[in-house]
Amino acid sequence: MISENQAFEAFIDEYRWAILTTLRQSGSPVSSVVAYARDGDDLVVSTPGMTFKTKTLKNDVRVNLCIINNEEPFNFVAVEGVVTIQSDDLVRTTRLVFENIKDSGYQEPEDFENWLETQQRVILRIKPQRVYGVIR
Repeated sequence: MISENQAFEAFIDEYRWAILTTLRQSGSPVSSVVAYARDGDDLVVSTPGMTFKTKTLKNDVRVNLCIINNEEPFNFVAVEGVVTIQSDDLVRTTRLVFENIKDSGYQEPEDFENWLETQQRVILRIKPQRVYGVIR
């Protein structure tokens, strides 16, 4: 479980888009929209290894993943945690993310393993430490 709150657990399972906030070296926050998936008690994000978010995480592993719904009222569940940058087992975990966004029209690229290598993909594995939110 990611949260003791069953409403938060259901929200995390139902939605697929979130705002990931990392910290610059100066300590100021920087955010980006990402797709995520659950992998057991962790949340995973697939991203190219050379993105700014990946670079910032090499200096500070703390993140906030704010999961949002797609309509009013705009509910959210925020997950504060620490990230491990994973460069192995990419096929299985990246497929979890694609499975979570398939209803959005995104499809797994052809020659998936080559795409992962060409994109220099990594998995940002978030270990939740605090979960909060507003669900109306």
